[in-house]
Amino acid sequence: MRRECGIHHAPLGFQAAAGAPTMSAMVADELARAAGRLALLVDWERRARSGMRPGLEPVRDLCARLGDPQSRLRCVHVTGSKGKGTTAAIVAGALRKAGRKVGLYTSPHVERIVERLRIDGAEVEEDVLGRALGRALDARDAAVREATPADDATWFDVVTAACLLAMVEAGCEWAVVEVGLGGRLDSTNIVDGLVAVVVNIELEHCDVLGPTRTHIAREKGGIVKPGATLVTSLDEDDEAGLVLRTIALERGARRIVVPPRGSWRERNADLARAVLAALAEGDEGLGPGLVDDGVLAAARLPARGEWRELDGAALLLDGVHVPAAIELAFADEVRTRGKAAAVVLALGRDKDLPGVLKALRATSDLLLCTSVASGPLRGAEELCEAASAAGWNARAVPDPLEALRQAAASAGPRGWACVAGSFHLAGVARRATRSLDAKDPPCSPSSPMCS
Repeated sequence: MRRECGIHHAPLGFQAAAGAPTMSAMVADELARAAGRLALLVDWERRARSGMRPGLEPVRDLCARLGDPQSRLRCVHVTGSKGKGTTAAIVAGALRKAGRKVGLYTSPHVERIVERLRIDGAEVEEDVLGRALGRALDARDAAVREATPADDATWFDVVTAACLLAMVEAGCEWAVVEVGLGGRLDSTNIVDGLVAVVVNIELEHCDVLGPTRTHIAREKGGIVKPGATLVTSLDEDDEAGLVLRTIALERGARRIVVPPRGSWRERNADLARAVLAALAEGDEGLGPGLVDDGVLAAARLPARGEWRELDGAALLLDGVHVPAAIELAFADEVRTRGKAAAVVLALGRDKDLPGVLKALRATSDLLLCTSVASGPLRGAEELCEAASAAGWNARAVPDPLEALRQAAASAGPRGWACVAGSFHLAGVARRATRSLDAKDPPCSPSSPMCS
């Protein structure tokens, strides 16, 4: 039987206590033990995906061994090329505002694995996740002994199953689940979404999802379940939207098209309102009016349009790595504040480098090219060479911390810079910077701080 071993995962965001084992140390130890076992599994988030294993049989077997937690949750399933995590967070916040107990599962995490799961708006406790991961890993070990499909479960299969289990054990009624990659063969497609959301479709992960937007639409549309509701921004005049329309017809799913308007934040909010309107037909306590300013303000995820501060300068962090999505991610700030002082860029080897470089030209005139050892990223010199050939004023800065410092120095105390292209880079940036939360964000109409 074929067995694979993935590269080791990054630290999960805690340190073991020294001396006598305190309660916090025991909690950390429980999660640390699970992390050590997870690190032995294939982790497609941290390696080239060209050999990615298709099929849902391993995660189905794994969840069956855990009592099929996904079958005990009412689910909203969200995919797309930009904004899927934020849209999922808005929907979860609206359900919580309505008094529903809800779990929100997103990926990837930027610094700590507990970022992936929120129960009623709060990050899952380390001991809760540690126990759920332990049970999921035990189930995988049993599958190895018995030679059933879960013996091939990957890192993401196990984490997905564990988070669904943790939701059920916390008493959640609802799960809002963000797809990891694509949709049809993603581990999260174990859920039976009452509403499937396809936020948008751009060229991404083409080595796995296919070479065109129509191929990618078929993969992302794979989350639409028979008789469900599809909410999307794409109509049939768009080639990808036509594919989604066909899928909806084949599966007897109702289709709701929400024409995109305004900023990407407004588009995400409109999609979330359409989801709540669809859900209201089966639950009179729900409805689009739940998506208010408070819910929108609370729908914040790490490194998704997140403001940080370094040496007095404001840095806008977004792990975005798709050209069309990059244009959306930074467009609001460029319109209101002018171009950023610099862009700090790290980029995966499987990403559209020429497209990304072209998209970022509207954001800044200075590109600081860097890399991070924890991910399958291009080297800083390779990025710089391509950027210079494309007409950029580019510098290779292999140390990401030094690249961040140079960006902050270029911006100064009243300027801004941005960090893009990789959640691995965003993790480094978050550890090196101070948060600018809603009480103290950078200057712009979307997040005003001007004095």
